[in-house]
Amino acid sequence: MPDISQIKDDLVTANRVLAYHHVVDSFGHVSIRNPENPKHFFLSRARAPNCVEIGDITEFDFQGKIIGHEPGKPYSERFIHGSIYEARPDVMAVVHNHSPNVVPFTVQSKKKMKPIMHMCAPIGSDIPTWDISHKFGVTNLLVTSVDMGRDLAQCLGNRTVSLMRGHGSVVVGKSLREVVFTSIYMEINAEMLLKAYQLGDGDITPLSDGEVAANSGARAGFTLERGWENWCRLTGRPYYAQDWNMGPGFSKTDK
Repeated sequence: MPDISQIKDDLVTANRVLAYHHVVDSFGHVSIRNPENPKHFFLSRARAPNCVEIGDITEFDFQGKIIGHEPGKPYSERFIHGSIYEARPDVMAVVHNHSPNVVPFTVQSKKKMKPIMHMCAPIGSDIPTWDISHKFGVTNLLVTSVDMGRDLAQCLGNRTVSLMRGHGSVVVGKSLREVVFTSIYMEINAEMLLKAYQLGDGDITPLSDGEVAANSGARAGFTLERGWENWCRLTGRPYYAQDWNMGPGFSKTDK
């Protein structure tokens, strides 16, 4: 049986790690599906990620209803998480952020977000931008209902990332470690891509679809654990070791 207390503690760690890397600041959130009940998920109460503690972790259903323990006001955008878990049984963790180098790519159409470094490959080559105004008109851009969440989940489809116009992005993963890893490297990729665009008029060569698939498919436990262990050390959080297995085609000296 899964250790729910450890899962919640890792969720606290995820909040701290994302804050350390400036993917979130006082706003933004990360969740994980409840492995004992896949129709529920865990998410902190509405609190700055760097302040989240294990007592803040709340259980929700897909409609954003609190199940059991109610430590405080929930995030108004919890519907992002519930709607994605509802639409995507393969997703085990979700991050919503306002990552500062990513946001510029949400508001223009000519220079697309593309992966340009191997570590950033899992963001994918096909990254849509969800515009809340297309269906819901003039709003404050926050995803505050199930209908809004489901529309965002539909835009995301079977991808890893969707940008959100004038707002930020949503990132999904098959594990908490994976979604944190992808979110951090998407911010790094966006910063590098902005610099590449500033170099001049030369063409930018993003990773090919084949390179994206090769890197994404090979990112197994060893890569994720290497990052997670380091980030736990940087944030002073406990490290609970998981599987350090190799991805296909990679040795212990790779990456």
